[in-house]
Amino acid sequence: MQNNDITRICLWSGPRNISTALMYSFAQRDDTKVFDEPLYAYYLNNSDAKMYHPGTEAILQTMSTDGNEVVTMMLDSNEKPVMFFKNMTHHLLNLDRAFMKCMVNVILTRDPIEMLPSFAKVIAHPTLADVGYKSHVELITYFQKNDIKYIVLDGKNTLLNPEAVLKQLCSHANISFDKRMLSWTPQKRIEDGVWAKYWYANVHKSSGFSKYQPKTEAFPEYLKPLLRECQPYYNQLAALALS
Repeated sequence: MQNNDITRICLWSGPRNISTALMYSFAQRDDTKVFDEPLYAYYLNNSDAKMYHPGTEAILQTMSTDGNEVVTMMLDSNEKPVMFFKNMTHHLLNLDRAFMKCMVNVILTRDPIEMLPSFAKVIAHPTLADVGYKSHVELITYFQKNDIKYIVLDGKNTLLNPEAVLKQLCSHANISFDKRMLSWTPQKRIEDGVWAKYWYANVHKSSGFSKYQPKTEAFPEYLKPLLRECQPYYNQLAALALS
């Protein structure tokens, strides 16, 4: 049975953003339990992504592939006063989204000019369905139609002033800001998904939110068509992002 005294934060991110750093940030709070992409196996089991995502076999073997079962877990978990669920927006697929009315919904985006080259180092030929921008805008449309509150974070804005953005996020969630959220010990976390070895090298070496560094290398030519697809969606998201 869902406990309405629990604050349930759902981070809806795109890939190659600061979502893992935000998970680590919330993990520093004594009142919070964090979960790493609980819908990942559901997504892989029900999409072609299983053919090219690293670690697919281990993910499918160690996590529930039943999306409704995962949603029930997110609604019923009550070990701590705050439950923080790091999710990828495109992992939702066709799940009923009514459960989001019980969540504090936070969308996290990143400029595709910076994100796409990073993502393509692991997933060689990404598509619009892989990177979440369209899914983010569709999710916002759902929120607006159903009068569900949400906020949008941009990775760059957060790195430029993490304390200010985290204070706004905590205020939105109606929880107190904890200064311990700004730093952590460089190491792996027990909550890390089995895919961490493919994606989390930088955050494992970090001790807090990294200083924002603009990309300097040339944008890959072969990714420019995807960039053109992503940009209009990102522009909508960026206009709504906290600063």
